Amino acid sequence: MLKAAYHWMGEKVYSKYATFTLAFLFFLEAIFLLIPTDPMLIFYCFERRDKALFYATIATIGSVLGGITSYFIGFWFADWISAYVLNSWAAEYYKSFCTLYLKYQNWAIFLAGFTPIPYKIATISAGFCKLPLIPFIVLSIASRGARFFLYAGIILTWGEQVKDIVEKYINIIAIGVLVLIISVIWLFSLLR
Repeated sequence: MLKAAYHWMGEKVYSKYATFTLAFLFFLEAIFLLIPTDPMLIFYCFERRDKALFYATIATIGSVLGGITSYFIGFWFADWISAYVLNSWAAEYYKSFCTLYLKYQNWAIFLAGFTPIPYKIATISAGFCKLPLIPFIVLSIASRGARFFLYAGIILTWGEQVKDIVEKYINIIAIGVLVLIISVIWLFSLLR
């Protein structure tokens, strides 16, 4: 099933809406989409290596714009949610979370943007906790850009070898990424 999805995504690169589709999916992923979009960028870069850096740029722009949108969703709902939370058993947790998030905001946003931690959690949480917007945007551009340009650079440098490995071991890679995401979430839950 994953191999079929892999080939389907690879074919979408040649659609006249390819760039828009890539940007839109990365925009949505930063807000609420639960499906990881990184494979789409990787497949686009494999199929059109001559446009790999362009696709990394489009993915970065789409993701950061989605992150900013998610930030404002969190920001606008923060007062409503905090009014509920501050009158409940979770008030202390909410205050300590926001204090901790503000203290480590640079690391939190950069790690969420660069690692498999779901970026949307960091974006909406940044809005909830009303972190400063400009550092949030700068860190989002740096982390998302670093991640997406890393993919493009690897594919430009070792394209065929990487493509062969991905096609041969796609199921194992998918399971490994899933285990990594679950492990990171579990480790963060131990830190609170």
